[in-house]
Amino acid sequence: MKELKVGLLGIGTVGGGTYTVLTRNQAEIARRIGGNIRIVQVADRNLELAKQVTNGQVALTDDAFAVVNNPEIDVVVELIGGYTIAKELVLQAIANGKHVVTANKALLAVHGNEIFKAASDKGVIVAFEAAVAGGIPIIKALREGLSANKIEWVAGIINGTTNFILSEMRDKGLAFADVLKEAQRLGYAEADPTFDVEGIDAAHKLTIMASIAFGMPMQFEQAYTEGITQLSIQDISYAAELGYRVKLLGISKKTSEGVELRVHPTLIPEKRLIANVDGAMNAVVVKGDAVGPTLYYGAGAGAEPTASAVVADLVDIARLQGTQAEQRVAYLGYQLDQQQALPVLPIAEVYSDYYLRLRASDKPGVMADLTKILADLQISIDAMLQKEPADGESEADIVILTHTTQEKTMDTAIARIEALPALTGKVTKIRVESLSR
Repeated sequence: MKELKVGLLGIGTVGGGTYTVLTRNQAEIARRIGGNIRIVQVADRNLELAKQVTNGQVALTDDAFAVVNNPEIDVVVELIGGYTIAKELVLQAIANGKHVVTANKALLAVHGNEIFKAASDKGVIVAFEAAVAGGIPIIKALREGLSANKIEWVAGIINGTTNFILSEMRDKGLAFADVLKEAQRLGYAEADPTFDVEGIDAAHKLTIMASIAFGMPMQFEQAYTEGITQLSIQDISYAAELGYRVKLLGISKKTSEGVELRVHPTLIPEKRLIANVDGAMNAVVVKGDAVGPTLYYGAGAGAEPTASAVVADLVDIARLQGTQAEQRVAYLGYQLDQQQALPVLPIAEVYSDYYLRLRASDKPGVMADLTKILADLQISIDAMLQKEPADGESEADIVILTHTTQEKTMDTAIARIEALPALTGKVTKIRVESLSR
């Protein structure tokens, strides 16, 4: 096998980890593939940092296009991030006949259809294991390991920042704002945490997984996204009393009407393995018709866990050098001309169980009014908590778990409940998933 020459775009956290892992494990990798993989050029705006990480062992430049257009390079590894310049660089690399490895979930979720079409036309590989769940090989599992199955659903904790925040809120009884500050201090959250805490990052990753699972084009713009900023410690505490834990889940299910593509806080029974994934760890459950539920767990971010996935993609490309494009595994598991433009269901059409929390005056008839509203809409109650008013107060929290109903029916019920004279404030609604059906 000829030596695989790599150009690295970006040598920050993941880029530095990639350089370190590939250099440290070079002999072991060579034993696996029968040849060598070597980074020969690095582009980064911070040349001093690049020099420190590489010890001056490779050519450095602050011009990423110099790497993309370097005729000696076989593979471009894009670790810059974002939608704009990264897209230009990736498409230019493909146009130049170079393979591409990327950890850029935002780029693929938004522009993946265009990128994979360009790569297919040119006959080059675009590999992206590191784009979802860091070091967990979930892309390979969905695309190859489970290829005998009809995938029924995918559900995952795929953002470590939000999982850390929710774990700390539960364990320490702290409010969201306080835990977010701690997450930023520890480096788990960015200075601007919007993509994480509003669920956008998770929606990018879910879009990619759904495309592979169901053989559909990327449809990020159709994903329903709801973050964790409005979650209260009371809801996390009440969920625990009822035997549940609250996680930010990305969920995609294939139904007869279409595909669900949604990210939101979710109550999960505490006996489920995924409910016990804490801290900044990630986990994904995939249900196949033949294999049943399978769980994938590990570090979803960080320098070397993510680098593990980047280098694994480089190993795959090294092994596939010289093979015809039609002999390779399809980018998204299905041949591009076999993808189906499946409709994504609006959240109003989705069916789920629900957790409702409301605050009402402690007086006769309130419970009767609530249950009548639910009964009139054929919403059945699974469990209920009715709290006593605190000393000196005349209002109390009521928590209800419902059986499965359609979202728009639940929203109708909530509107009627909020119109009751005894109710004070808005109803809190959180979806509940058993992850067993």
